[in-house]
Amino acid sequence: MDLGFRGAATVVVGGGRGMGSATAQCLADDGARVAVVGRFREVLEAAAVDLTDRGSPDAVAIVADIGDPTQVDRAFAEVGERWGELNALVNTVGPGAAGNFEELTDAQWQEAFDAGLMGMVRCVPAALPLLRRAEWARIVNFSAHSTQRQSTRLPAYTAAKAAVTSVSKNLSLLLAKDEIMVNVVSPGSISSEALLAWADSVGADGADPYRLMSAIDEHFGHPAHLPRAGLPHEIGAVAAFLASKRNSYMTGANVNVDGGSDFV
Repeated sequence: MDLGFRGAATVVVGGGRGMGSATAQCLADDGARVAVVGRFREVLEAAAVDLTDRGSPDAVAIVADIGDPTQVDRAFAEVGERWGELNALVNTVGPGAAGNFEELTDAQWQEAFDAGLMGMVRCVPAALPLLRRAEWARIVNFSAHSTQRQSTRLPAYTAAKAAVTSVSKNLSLLLAKDEIMVNVVSPGSISSEALLAWADSVGADGADPYRLMSAIDEHFGHPAHLPRAGLPHEIGAVAAFLASKRNSYMTGANVNVDGGSDFV
């Protein structure tokens, strides 16, 4: 399906790895110009080469720590100087410390909200002037299915992601007059780098998505209706549609991509 990205200007925050990388790849496959933003230069530059090989006419790596408002402003200033406008902003960043409520420190709570919420809160205002200049514009923010199916090991991460969903809903209302559509993707158990590292730490076979889901069920009690963990490109495909021109009348939605685990 042609999503209407040919020549479009797009930014994927956290686009160097995992689900962010998979999303950036989907945009490049459809002919978008893609800027990947993150902290690690080598990772981003390798991603930009891959995106160029996939068909992006202008893929670029922008090194910025979204925890620093000055670096965020500088990153989007670079986008503005390069393209003058922006059609799609995708915010994928959101790690956070694991641990039950009684174990987490104030610093860990702050870290979860700074990474999981405030990065997005900083990036959207910096991008808005560029989004408003474009013929069409979309924002896609990543939340998590754990906001709907709680895990006692992820209270800070889940709280931050619930805030992402709430703020995104508010933005969809605020920006409707500009016809800038704002939507949320809530991934389930996806074989990202973080989940694979966890699987390795507990001696689970993360390479096999069926065994990975069995380990998730054993440790977290979060099985999906489908008997396997999801793959990053399965998230990227949904995020790409929401970020696309083809998505012409969907805003304020929270889309679960979780193998059916929300159907309870």
